[in-house]
Amino acid sequence: MPKRDLISIEDLSRADVELLLDTAESFLPVLERDIKKVPTLRGRTIINLFWEASTRTSSSFDLAAKRLSADTLALKASGSAVEKGETLKDTAITLSAYSPDIIVMRHPSAGACQTLSANTEASVINAGDGKHQHPTQCLLDLFSMRQNLGRDLDGLKVFIIGDILHSRVARSDIMGFQMLGMEVTLVAPPTLMPRGIEEMGVKVEYDLANLKDADVIYLLRIQKERIKAGAAYLPSLREYSQLWGISQARLGPKQRVMHPGPINRGVEIASDIADDDENLIAHQVFSGLAVRMAILYRTIVGYSDGAASGEVL
Repeated sequence: MPKRDLISIEDLSRADVELLLDTAESFLPVLERDIKKVPTLRGRTIINLFWEASTRTSSSFDLAAKRLSADTLALKASGSAVEKGETLKDTAITLSAYSPDIIVMRHPSAGACQTLSANTEASVINAGDGKHQHPTQCLLDLFSMRQNLGRDLDGLKVFIIGDILHSRVARSDIMGFQMLGMEVTLVAPPTLMPRGIEEMGVKVEYDLANLKDADVIYLLRIQKERIKAGAAYLPSLREYSQLWGISQARLGPKQRVMHPGPINRGVEIASDIADDDENLIAHQVFSGLAVRMAILYRTIVGYSDGAASGEVL
């Protein structure tokens, strides 16, 4: 199998992204069957390395591999040789002895996936590395948009609101949304807006005065785990909620809300929005399984063969 990494959304062309989304759509009937499994990746080995906490991403990758009949191995930092001081390079060398086809990794350090890739012949899929990238989240976001808002997303106006500074999701989504023709506006307190982010071709705002212009409102939580102890980015979470939090009262009738999870109720998102059936949050989680099935499949077979749905299944 040729080595195909997915470390950044920039590793994909627009044609690659659209093929992945089409492939994910072809897998949807599988998820509706009584027996939700196909033999597509039988005999392949997929290792999930999660050195950072995860619920949605780790569970959907594990389930996606099993739905495709692959052999899987899941490892976390806790209980592994990492606790004894083993380096990522040595972990990669050890796991490569099992001849895996794909290694999916989440790591707290930006650039960790490149290190892993340099020390294994397996394809590496980035499930989130520090503040760098989270390309599979971007792809499932695009899939959820396309399923709910139409296949043509060109010209859609998306406001990404929240902790932009510490968000790998924001970086991937900016690239992916723009790739499919969307207009992206970032909204955050000045302390949570990266310097020079305008160079990515986005608009930057510091309040919600123009929220009415958004078709999609994409919310991000305050990433307390990435904020150093003693650092003061906000006076309080209560003030953040008052100034930048989204409740039903701030939404127009056709605006749709998205969130990569986990959500912090009462901070960036009010309960009346979190529990509203019109938001796309639950669909994003659902989309994660089909999209990650497509990513695993395309990593094995490639992006240029244009396999039809019947061939995939």
